[in-house]
Amino acid sequence: MKCLVVAVLAVCALVPSVRCASDAIAWCYHLPTCNDTTWPVIAPKYCNGTRQSPIDIVSASATANSNLTAFTFVNYSSTSALKKMENTGKTVKVVLASGITVSGGDLPEAYDSLQFHLHWGNGASVPGSEHTVDGKRYPMELHIVNSKSSYNGNTTQAIADSDGLAALGFFIEVMSGNETGQPASWKTLTSYLSNITNGGESVSMAPGISLDDLLAGVDRTSYYRYRGSLTTPTCNEAVVWTVFKESIKVSKDLIDLFSTTVHVSNSSSPLMVNVYRNIQPAQPVTTQAERATSSASRTCYSLGLMAMSYVLGRN
Repeated sequence: MKCLVVAVLAVCALVPSVRCASDAIAWCYHLPTCNDTTWPVIAPKYCNGTRQSPIDIVSASATANSNLTAFTFVNYSSTSALKKMENTGKTVKVVLASGITVSGGDLPEAYDSLQFHLHWGNGASVPGSEHTVDGKRYPMELHIVNSKSSYNGNTTQAIADSDGLAALGFFIEVMSGNETGQPASWKTLTSYLSNITNGGESVSMAPGISLDDLLAGVDRTSYYRYRGSLTTPTCNEAVVWTVFKESIKVSKDLIDLFSTTVHVSNSSSPLMVNVYRNIQPAQPVTTQAERATSSASRTCYSLGLMAMSYVLGRN
C-alpha cells in the first residue's frame, strides 16, 4: 500500500488531468511539521536519496560537454499552447496542450512538454528560486516538466526511468529600470492569478501567449546539465535537469503578484510564499565548452595592431 501511495502521488504531481487526495502525503512549505526539512522522513524512498534536486551550481566546477548542443522546440510558438492555470495549494501550474515537444540538447529522445509551474520567495526582494548559481538565489524559477515521448504520457513508466523526465529550469529576475506590467506576455499570464486565489481553483486560459513569448530574451543554447530529482515529494530521481544561464526579465510588480495574490487553501489561509525546496548535496554538472574563437580572434587582431604600430613607428 505504501508503494502504491508513493506511485500515485508522483503521478498526481506530473499529470495535470489527474485529481488526487492532497493528504496522501501531507507535505508543505509553510509549516515546520511538513516543510522540506521533514520530507526525507515522510517520503524517505526518494527524498532521502543521493541524487536530489535542487542544487547550487558552481559555475567554475562545471565540466565541458561538447554534446550539449541546441534544443529543438516544437510548438513553443503556439499561442494556444497554454490551456489551464491551477492553484495546486503548493504552486501555480499551467497545463499545456498536446503536441508540444523538446528534443536535442543531448537528451536521449524527444520529450512531451506537459506543464510548467513556478517557485518563488516573498516578493521580488526575497528570492525564492530553487536552484542557485555560485550561491546566488534568484527571485523566481520556472520549471517546464517534460516526459519521454515514447511513454505516450504514461508517467508511471517515466518516473521509474532514471531519465524518464526532463525539466527545463529558467531563472526569473527583476528587469532593470522602473517598468511596470512588462513584458506583455507576463502581464497576461499573471492576470489569471486573481481567478485562482484559493487552493484547488483553476481557470481556462484564452489563446494569446506562447511559451516562446514567456521565454523571450533567453539564450536557450547556453545552459547547465545534471541528473537529479523532482523537487517535491515524492522526489523521484528520474529527472534530466537543464538550467539555463540567462534569466527571464520581468517587472517587479508582476513578480510581486505571486506572493500577494494566491493562498495555500482559502482566503483566510496564509498567502503562498517561499515555495521552494532548500539546496541539496552537489551533483556533477556539465555545460558547453567556452567559445574561444572570438577571444582568439581578438587576440590576433590586437597583436596585428601592435605589429603595425611598431612598423609605422620605425618608419
